[in-house]
Amino acid sequence: MQTYTYKGINKSKPVKVYATLPVLNESENIAALLLDLEAQDFADWMLVVCVNQPDEWWHMPDKEHICEDNARTISFLNNKNDSRIKVIDCSSIGLGWKGKHHGVGWARKTAMDFAAGLADADDIILSMDADTRYPANYFSAVSDQIYSFPDAMGLSVPYYHKLTGDETADRCILRYEIYMRNYALHMLQLRNPYCFSAIGSGMACKSGVYKRVGGLTPKLSGEDFYFMQKLRKAGNLIIHSDAVIHPEARFSDRVYFGTGPAMIRGRDGKWDSYPIYSSESFLKVADTFKVFTDLYTSDFEVPMQHFLDQMTDGNSFWGTLRNNAASAEAFVKACTQRLDGLRILQFLKSDNENYPQSDEEKLWQFLNSALFSSEDISGLPDVKDFSECTVDELNDIRNVMFQKERSLQKEIQLA
Repeated sequence: MQTYTYKGINKSKPVKVYATLPVLNESENIAALLLDLEAQDFADWMLVVCVNQPDEWWHMPDKEHICEDNARTISFLNNKNDSRIKVIDCSSIGLGWKGKHHGVGWARKTAMDFAAGLADADDIILSMDADTRYPANYFSAVSDQIYSFPDAMGLSVPYYHKLTGDETADRCILRYEIYMRNYALHMLQLRNPYCFSAIGSGMACKSGVYKRVGGLTPKLSGEDFYFMQKLRKAGNLIIHSDAVIHPEARFSDRVYFGTGPAMIRGRDGKWDSYPIYSSESFLKVADTFKVFTDLYTSDFEVPMQHFLDQMTDGNSFWGTLRNNAASAEAFVKACTQRLDGLRILQFLKSDNENYPQSDEEKLWQFLNSALFSSEDISGLPDVKDFSECTVDELNDIRNVMFQKERSLQKEIQLA
């Protein structure tokens, strides 16, 4: 039994963790995932696994091996004979996905919906992935944070990819992490409401919150991002945890975007979709957010104006929000919800063409900004070309950014 005290009230109840897991072609990872769960220092948990693929794959020679792999996973899980493990079979012949309803988003939703149907409102639903390794204190660390901030909508768990020993894979994952952390650090530095990282293997919320926001919306890719954004629009998100998860760095095309596809593109030298955005672009975002209150009175040009004009075909971005807002406070909230994490990322992509410096130059300028001390960056290489950096040098850069991100997350706590 876990006992939590907050707001002066002692709440002693058997909080349960429901770990949810979408699985496709993961027989080589499922045993390690179960070992992580069995090693948890949190007593009461259940694992809900959705093993899935389109039903038509059984009749496709190039996909049949995935169906067979899924069958091995189902057999392995059933043979565990563990009442804490629930298997949802969306894989066996006749049970696979049919039509447009397929993919990791549907699998993750199916598992999370199933868990929400079993859980009490204060129980915790975790989203996990089979290729991610979890520390023994993971469930307890997540529970501690969620009950330390009882009004928060959920938790985004910090991540760190361990290196594989394969130079190509390591170079790709490090370059991708540098891109991710450049974005995250700027958003954290600005205290933007969307300063969270959305990792499907590291999301958590109370069951009651999951139901309140309407659950996870299934997507072929990016369902984790949209779910965390949905939670953030409903309230604050916790962005710090004592536990760090370790997703696997692997080349994978099972989703349309994310780590696997980024590594594949990076292996081919195609990093154009993962640029190092200029600090100036983030300042435009910050300066626009700062004037939301003033915009309640009348329109005026903001630093993101060109992008907003494109969004609205030249019409006022603020007019409809203003007309529907009963107060300046309601207007600011509406602005924050409309100019969300997705719109910010779209703006950064469009604004990037205004800064022709190389990714390496923009990163080096950021690392030499006031956010980092001379001690922080001591010993880092003067990056002129990522391709000429050694794996160790790229790892040093990643580690400096990771530690700074952890420091800011701990300081801010709630986004």
